Amino acid sequence: MTDFILSTNQIFRQSIEDYHLTDNVDQPCNNPYPAGTIEHDLYQKNWIDAVQWHLEDLIRDPDIDSRDALLLKRRIDKSNQDRTDLVEQIDSYFWTQFHSIQPQPGATINTESPAWAIDRLSILHLKIYHMQEQVNRTDANREHIQKCKEKLHVLQQQYTDLSEAISCLLQDYASGQRIMRVYKQMKMYNDASTNPVLYRK
Repeated sequence: MTDFILSTNQIFRQSIEDYHLTDNVDQPCNNPYPAGTIEHDLYQKNWIDAVQWHLEDLIRDPDIDSRDALLLKRRIDKSNQDRTDLVEQIDSYFWTQFHSIQPQPGATINTESPAWAIDRLSILHLKIYHMQEQVNRTDANREHIQKCKEKLHVLQQQYTDLSEAISCLLQDYASGQRIMRVYKQMKMYNDASTNPVLYRK
């Protein structure tokens, strides 16, 4: 399972580098992996995160026009739903891999599914990339650079720890030490049948 996380981290780095070739939230995603593969889904997942990262930057412009801000907010909302849908799709891959494994006596459950842990790993890659940008700035003062270096060190440790933890989790699923469970988000505000503002119209 270590190989899976190594591959996942490589795919996330590739997606971030590809996005920043133009650094444009409107650029198309040219996913290099075949549709229907886990590699395709992982690349797509991180691409969504990369675009949303920059949408979140844009909407915080204090001089943004209110109409543009509303359009961005709607776009971020859709991106969040796309992200959730894709995470649950990645979890379906893990369910296929592990659900039939007989749990060992004393097997435990995890607080989150594998794909939601990988979601955090994807975001962590973006944090590291952009904190490194801050460290590399030539227009910032020494205090800013030093603070960002310290934060980058923490992020890199988190990256190491989270990568190892996910790898161990997958190994535990494979050996029956943990019981495979998938947790759905059940977001109600995007559903016209469960959001009171929408179904009362």
